[in-house]
Amino acid sequence: MTTHVAVRPAFEDLIDLWAPVRQLGTGFQFTEGPIWHPKEEFLLFSDMPGDVRRRWDRTGIREVMRPANKCNGMTYDGDLNLIVCEHATSTLVRERPDGRREVLASHVDGRELNSPNDVVVKSDGAIYFSDPWYGRMPVYGVERPRQLGFQGVYRIAPGGGPPHLLVDRYLFEQPNGLCFSPDEKWLYVNDTVQQLIRAFEVLPNGTLGAGHVFASGIASPSEPGVPDGMKCDARGNIWVCGPGGVWVYAPGGDLIGKVRVPELVGNLTWGGPDFRTLFLTATHSLYAVETRVGPRAEPYLV
Repeated sequence: MTTHVAVRPAFEDLIDLWAPVRQLGTGFQFTEGPIWHPKEEFLLFSDMPGDVRRRWDRTGIREVMRPANKCNGMTYDGDLNLIVCEHATSTLVRERPDGRREVLASHVDGRELNSPNDVVVKSDGAIYFSDPWYGRMPVYGVERPRQLGFQGVYRIAPGGGPPHLLVDRYLFEQPNGLCFSPDEKWLYVNDTVQQLIRAFEVLPNGTLGAGHVFASGIASPSEPGVPDGMKCDARGNIWVCGPGGVWVYAPGGDLIGKVRVPELVGNLTWGGPDFRTLFLTATHSLYAVETRVGPRAEPYLV
């Protein structure tokens, strides 16, 4: 029996079916938000219930921030500033290397955001993020009333400014992971509750055109796992957390394979010296598996 599952033969071009999934550390509460620093070669990841941010490199794992405002998704902008989704404060922030902290988004229409969850940066510097309300639930955030009556997806213009709602406010129940296609013509956003991925055309002004369901039925009656973190590889395939590990979809929307992981996976990112190591934040542990493909050219990689 192979380690991973090839639904279509093309999956073996992306990963060796026997590639071992290595456990790099364990004993955490719920890991999330992995991001690899391309120059200093270390991985940051968050633990929301533990309210701590940790760093992994070849010397091991250590804490770098506690408390961490129950941070979730993280990425870098083109200048290698860290962009962080904070559950406890319901804000999206930019952390500069010198320690300065800048709030990028906190309110929409005079009301607090629910809890920014995951974030991606476009090549022009615009920032897109999802805003479900997991950060207002016990354990994953700070329990408190919601001020918005919907869960949206937003864009912050390259020069900054207030967040702009990109989708119909009732389209998503809990929008979560999001990623661009390699050419940035499409933005993919998944919904944890609806168990699907939607694809939206990215218009010249950065807003989104009509969307359609790209993949649905990301669920299993026998294995735990839901759509959560999501990344696009250099060939346009979509890697999304799902039951049993990570489900991989071809650019056309066909499921082509599954990466098997011992624990429920919350998020993923590529890193390592050649960006062929897929790091997986999976509940209580951090894992890594080698792949035959790397990520799309994110702005912080260029």
